[in-house]
Amino acid sequence: MKLTNLVYLSRGKRSNVYTTIYKKKKVAVKYSHRAEIEAYWLKKLSKLNFVPKLISSDNKKIIYEFIEGETIDKYLENSKNPILILKQILKQCYELDKLKINKKELTNPYKHILIKNKKSKMIDFERCYETDNPKNVTQFCEYLMRRKIINRKNLTPLLKNYKKNKTKKNFEKILRFNTQH
Repeated sequence: MKLTNLVYLSRGKRSNVYTTIYKKKKVAVKYSHRAEIEAYWLKKLSKLNFVPKLISSDNKKIIYEFIEGETIDKYLENSKNPILILKQILKQCYELDKLKINKKELTNPYKHILIKNKKSKMIDFERCYETDNPKNVTQFCEYLMRRKIINRKNLTPLLKNYKKNKTKKNFEKILRFNTQH
């Protein structure tokens, strides 16, 4: 696939990201030595509505649906009531936990979660891995506790319980806690 009119978007630790128009839609073009790994995860997670759709890939680059939105940090700074979005993100984290996939970027997701029109999406799946002990919910809660959005003292016992037994019931206790504070 020949790409023209690439516009620089950002640089990550392992990649450079550009945008362009492909078939009349804006797409992201990510050049990375881990492109094949990220393409694998985007394919595997393609049924999830919070993951960008993969368009094309090779061993040097991936092309996927461009996700517009503000970063989670900016959203939290500007939002008076972020609870609905936070619950949505926690549900996405739980979906990944149920699939036994750890995203790994959720203790510091400042560039990995984008929000637009009351919908959150996750990007950057190159460090994902399968595990019997995924930590997406607990990692994202750690981020929220560090930002003092939720109270560490009261949430920690719920997280410990969830960590031991990742049931829907234990997850729902975490969700209810977040809506109360």
